[in-house]
Amino acid sequence: MKSTTPLRAFNFLYFALLAIFIPFLPVYLSEQGLNPAQIGFIVGSGGFITIIAQPLWGMISDRTKTIRKVLLLLIIFSTLLGYLLYASTNYGMLIVYAMFLYFFLMPIDPLTESLNFRVGEAAGVSYGSIRTYGALGYGVMSLAAGYIMSWYGAHSLAYLFAIIGGVSFLISLIMPDAPVAGKPVTLESLKKFLGNRETLLFLVLVFISSVPARMNDTFLGVYIGQLGGNSELVGQAWFLAAGSEIIVFALSFWWMRKGHELMIITIASAFYFLRFFISAWVTDPHALVYIQLLQILTFPIFYSAAIQYLYRIAPVEWRATSQTVLALLFFGVSGIIASYAGGALYEAFGGQALFLTISVMSLAGMVFGIVLNRIYGRRNIPAAQE
Repeated sequence: MKSTTPLRAFNFLYFALLAIFIPFLPVYLSEQGLNPAQIGFIVGSGGFITIIAQPLWGMISDRTKTIRKVLLLLIIFSTLLGYLLYASTNYGMLIVYAMFLYFFLMPIDPLTESLNFRVGEAAGVSYGSIRTYGALGYGVMSLAAGYIMSWYGAHSLAYLFAIIGGVSFLISLIMPDAPVAGKPVTLESLKKFLGNRETLLFLVLVFISSVPARMNDTFLGVYIGQLGGNSELVGQAWFLAAGSEIIVFALSFWWMRKGHELMIITIASAFYFLRFFISAWVTDPHALVYIQLLQILTFPIFYSAAIQYLYRIAPVEWRATSQTVLALLFFGVSGIIASYAGGALYEAFGGQALFLTISVMSLAGMVFGIVLNRIYGRRNIPAAQE
């Protein structure tokens, strides 16, 4: 068995859990009678929890020099809480279980991404060849969860989450751990990295681009419902979105070039603008589903390039923490603004206004990416590529 095989399986299963949680939590809450503002409150509050949890578990991983053991603990609690969340109907308990699930489930994402990159680097395989299985798991489970929810009811997600979580735990027992960094972990090196002007401007770019992406993630299912679609269509939308990522991750060794990450990120931001602008004007839920195929030119390209760029400028001993900072911006801080502001905007003006707003925000991200590429892009290209 190749050392990366269990890690590929874990990617498939963990991102399957995310597929049950991220796109279907708003749909589940909507079926429990919550309005967009209440849904935005729960998802946004989860963003606050993520802000605390992701750097906490990232630093624990760096300090203890292990990712796998931390993942074991996180997946145990996530499995239990996911079951309780989707088995609940009480508004207060939904909030409690969701907050705890954000605390344990979301930090697994950056830790898994860090493990993917570092194990792949040690094994001589591309990050994308491992991460492809995460996209596959997300796509397959998005489609399956939509049909299961439609056929067996919303609470069937509780059993589905528990089963996938249990298998994930078993797989994590045989996963390889990340190679230990040779340099000691020091707060001074982290402070120097986070205080660097290039790092800060890059993180601002990630933030600007991630807010509209997170608004789409949170309210896409609700918007499909507003246009007359059901949970099956929601599942199909996320299946097309995640499924389209597979080829991008699988071929990342071919299209990804060191030193060109900022240009790649800028191109992805341009397609984010196109995707959201078109979404604002459709009236058929099936058309909105097909638009999700544009995911192939947005998230996987943006996130892969962002990870590679960050790993080039981050101190090696703080890689897990720097990956956590990236995920914190993309899924945490941006998620708070996306959920609260997006929920209020949706409640007041409707889905079209929401998607027009996020298309403008993506356009701003594209412009800022162009600026950063002019400042840092050229000097970061290795001499052999010039």
